[in-house]
Amino acid sequence: PMDNSSDVTSLLSLESFNIPPGWVYPAFILGMLCYGIILFCNLVILLTIAMEKRLHKPMYLLVFNLPINDLMGATALFPQLMKEILLDSRSISYPSCISQAFFIHMYAAGSLLILTAMAYDRYLAICCPLRYRAIMTNAYLLKIIILIWILNTTMIVVLFVMVLWLPRCRSLISNTYCDNPSLVRLVCADTSSSNIYGLFITFFMQAVSVSAVIYTYLQILFTCLNNKQSDAKSKAIQTCGTHLVSFIILEVTGVLAIVSYRIERFSPQVKKILSVFVLIFPPTLNPIIYGLRTKEIRSKIPLIFSRKVFLI
Repeated sequence: PMDNSSDVTSLLSLESFNIPPGWVYPAFILGMLCYGIILFCNLVILLTIAMEKRLHKPMYLLVFNLPINDLMGATALFPQLMKEILLDSRSISYPSCISQAFFIHMYAAGSLLILTAMAYDRYLAICCPLRYRAIMTNAYLLKIIILIWILNTTMIVVLFVMVLWLPRCRSLISNTYCDNPSLVRLVCADTSSSNIYGLFITFFMQAVSVSAVIYTYLQILFTCLNNKQSDAKSKAIQTCGTHLVSFIILEVTGVLAIVSYRIERFSPQVKKILSVFVLIFPPTLNPIIYGLRTKEIRSKIPLIFSRKVFLI
């Protein structure tokens, strides 16, 4: 259907999940429970790192950015998705769609950038232990964190500006949530430059992050194999293991979503389910992985709760 491209308040239609009437409330409760777990677990990690001065170290300050990013991605998805399920509402305003798509892409790119910076930090800590404190100063760390968010915001703003100035003549979002490819499909003009830029930043982000993680972990592996101290070796494996698991979860869920949309024989429902995995599993599992597997964080979490109870 045609709509006026200047009318930014026009409603768009989403291809949401086809949930049978009897399963609406269970699906809604499951979704709210999942969102509640994401909020609770990520806020616990944030509070623990923020309130414990002993955790104000480069590794944990980089970890601190991960739950912020995960909360942004989950919050961009869940409230709108829960509304769709409960009210059987398939409509979303154009500004809300842009906002949701923007923060989902910020989350995706931010996850890769933060995990890449964390790989670099682990590489310095394990492969250059004597120079680590001199290199990874608070000022240097702050520059890395600022660079992550500036680079992330700039790339995504440019991506969306290239699409949003073009005229729209469609109103169907062929996904359960708004993203840049869905917004591109609404356009009735040449979108080749936007598509090329989108593919470029996707390839650039993947190439940089995957190659950085492979290189740093090969160096870490060689260092650990040559290290005769069993304590140092086990600690290195533990801290690197948590990061590697988070990175693999992000990559697997992301690749599944991308591949499912390229393969025609995948059912629409399967495609929709796989597309939300990348916004559910990393934000749910990251705080659990870091909370349970990282001894320094795990040991401080009970102190935060006991302090809160005492204050109450």
